[in-house]
Amino acid sequence: MHRRTFNKSLALGLGTAVVSNAAERRLKIGYTALVWSVLPRSPEHLEPAVKDMADLGFHSFETFAEVLETWDDKGTLGDLIARHKIPLRSGYQTVNVIDPAARKETIERIVHRAKVIRKHGGSFMVLAPNSVKRAEFKFAEHKNNIVSALNEYSKAVNDAGIGTGLHQHTGTAIDSEDEVYAVMRAVDTRHCKFAPDVGQLQKGGSDAAKVVKDFASILVHMHLKDFTGGQYFAGYCPLGQGKVDLAGILDTMEKASHSVSIMVELDPSPNAPTSPRQTAEISKAFLVKQGYKFHG
Repeated sequence: MHRRTFNKSLALGLGTAVVSNAAERRLKIGYTALVWSVLPRSPEHLEPAVKDMADLGFHSFETFAEVLETWDDKGTLGDLIARHKIPLRSGYQTVNVIDPAARKETIERIVHRAKVIRKHGGSFMVLAPNSVKRAEFKFAEHKNNIVSALNEYSKAVNDAGIGTGLHQHTGTAIDSEDEVYAVMRAVDTRHCKFAPDVGQLQKGGSDAAKVVKDFASILVHMHLKDFTGGQYFAGYCPLGQGKVDLAGILDTMEKASHSVSIMVELDPSPNAPTSPRQTAEISKAFLVKQGYKFHG
């Protein structure tokens, strides 16, 4: 990538930022490893991702729970975290919420992975619903199963010693704004908190800032993502370059009386105009403009 192109992107990230009036920013911003293509099928990408995040001063990291399990099984996860001096915050886990027959096996799997997260200093498991054929999917027919499954999964994860919450996602059993509201008003929020992806909310047609405000009292974990509908990164973009009211969302969560984890995220993209590290630099520049501080 040409330096001129990257500098232009960085300037755009800075130029669209709006500085909050808040005198002190309390939230510590972390990053997920997704844009580095750290996936269950490619766990080896985790080290360069963690190195970049640590070099840029982010306060914590997240990746797929399966990836953490793979590294833990090899006995190398603790050394990775210690070497790069960036703490693990959370693991992302997809769960089947529509098939009761899958529930027992799912609980056994997520409890094991929750213990891996806790073992290495993490405190949260992100629960994402399974993918469905949206054109054929009838949410009303599955709602009771969805709520029951989330309640059982969340209780099991809490019993394993960490927090958890629903992470809605496009193309899954919980996608639209109506579905998010229906589920979050029905689940037992003593155990199942809200852990949204604000870019996914915007992409799905929601006003992400409004949804965040409506559920702020039970929102404890968030993927902070921007959305522009462009060619790269599945339509997402580095922070400050898209349509999501990120400043408003951050202001809402700054006012929360409880602890909140904010994890920047961007999807990987073939032939992307910027490298994963460069996208993180652009997002960091936006956050610095908002008043956030980083290590180093």
